Amino acid sequence: TYFVAWSVSFYPQIVLNYRRKSVEGLSIDFLVYNVYGFACYTVFNTAFFASRTIADEYARRNDGHENLVRSNDLFFSYHALILCLVTLAQSLYYKRSPTQRASTMARAYLCSTLVGLLAVSLWSSAYNAVYFLSFVKLGCSLIKYVPQAWLNYRRKSTVGWSIHNILLDFTGGSLSFAQLLLDAARSGNVAEAMGNPVKLGLGLVSIAFDVLFMTQHYVLYTDRYDPSDEEAQLQYQNMPDYGSTDNSDSGSI
Repeated sequence: TYFVAWSVSFYPQIVLNYRRKSVEGLSIDFLVYNVYGFACYTVFNTAFFASRTIADEYARRNDGHENLVRSNDLFFSYHALILCLVTLAQSLYYKRSPTQRASTMARAYLCSTLVGLLAVSLWSSAYNAVYFLSFVKLGCSLIKYVPQAWLNYRRKSTVGWSIHNILLDFTGGSLSFAQLLLDAARSGNVAEAMGNPVKLGLGLVSIAFDVLFMTQHYVLYTDRYDPSDEEAQLQYQNMPDYGSTDNSDSGSI
């Protein structure tokens, strides 16, 4: 199922950072958006899964249909949040370049959405506040990959960015979208798919960006040399010397 692929997808980046002892090539904005987004998603899933008040309000607004948040969604959100926090902690501990820091845009998004959440909480219902969090998460998903894609483009390299994370995320996004449509069709209300905008948005956005990252990694930027990877450096240094390309050393033969 999709949550297995998505859950496993967080580990390759953590392992890569640990092996390199560096987060160079990894966008800090991406990490910030990930932590913030999954924190919102965790609260959203917890409220819809555990709160009878929220569940009843959803049913009232959707012709008596139950919401589609399940226990696997709850597990995934908590698991993802923990691993995102681990990755963010790695960025504070391991080597990174002086320019790797959260951008003004990322900070502005966090501050503005927190102010918006406070306003909704004070002047509207708890249901609307929880639903607001779902759109904050969707916003994070829409923009979090942009800084990483731009960083890859600027460096002309994907070194430091795990492609295994992308392959697993692509699998999870595809399966999530398929499961959402099947659940809605089984319930007899296809429009109910829109009742969980987070899951629907996550599936479509993830697929689009994963295709972009796979194109960058496998087509555009194929140089895999990593100066932070000691094993790669040893392999590079031990490559046989076949002479210079201009035959300048041919006189020594």
